[in-house]
Amino acid sequence: GRTILELGGNNAVIVDETADIEIALRAVLFGAVGTSGQRCTSTRRVFLHKDIAKSFTEKLLNAYKQVRLGDPLDESTLMGPLVNKAAVVTMEEALETIKKTGGEILSGGKRIERPGFFIEPCIVKAEHGWKIVHEETFAPILYLIEYDDFDEMITWHNEVPQGLSSSIFTTNLLRAEQFLSTKGSDCGIANVNIGTSGAEIGGAFGGEKETGGGREAGSDSWKAYMRRQTNTINWSKDLPLAQGVKFD
Repeated sequence: GRTILELGGNNAVIVDETADIEIALRAVLFGAVGTSGQRCTSTRRVFLHKDIAKSFTEKLLNAYKQVRLGDPLDESTLMGPLVNKAAVVTMEEALETIKKTGGEILSGGKRIERPGFFIEPCIVKAEHGWKIVHEETFAPILYLIEYDDFDEMITWHNEVPQGLSSSIFTTNLLRAEQFLSTKGSDCGIANVNIGTSGAEIGGAFGGEKETGGGREAGSDSWKAYMRRQTNTINWSKDLPLAQGVKFD
């Protein structure tokens, strides 16, 4: 048999020192806060090159201050509530684990006292190898991870058990090509200068590793729902035999 499984992701954005920072900022903000961090392709991790990490973090923190939480039916709202109380509790438990692990909460993470399950989106300064970072917390928690060496960072990127969506922001063509190659992202979706959230219409959608397997959408998705059968038909008076065998 075969399966098509989409079991979530731990999606990362890489921002190198050549990136267009303003575009990367918008992509990270939307990917982390959009749908209140409750999308399979939501951005969970951001790898920042050390040369731009400080300035990017400052700009991102400022952008988070401008995120309006409220009724998702209100057009001025940028972030709505979590799906239920259990989701809020899960996020708070993750934040407690982060504190105990040594993570620094740079912004957010507090409940908002109003009807509904509202909580501030959170930015955390983290290390790549922490267990909590390797888990998918289905909530608006964003881990910022600083790196120096590109190849080493790719190893960090791929060390999580999930493999759905990924992206790199760079103007370096060689790095972009490496990211899209077998020496780069091991995810089912790999983007260049496009965020992780959502998917291109018409593209094959799906992931690798614990994310599952198989693909939805895309030009070949129909193959997953069918089986291959080989047919050989003979209308002649002769019987051709394999390997030229003859029975005289």
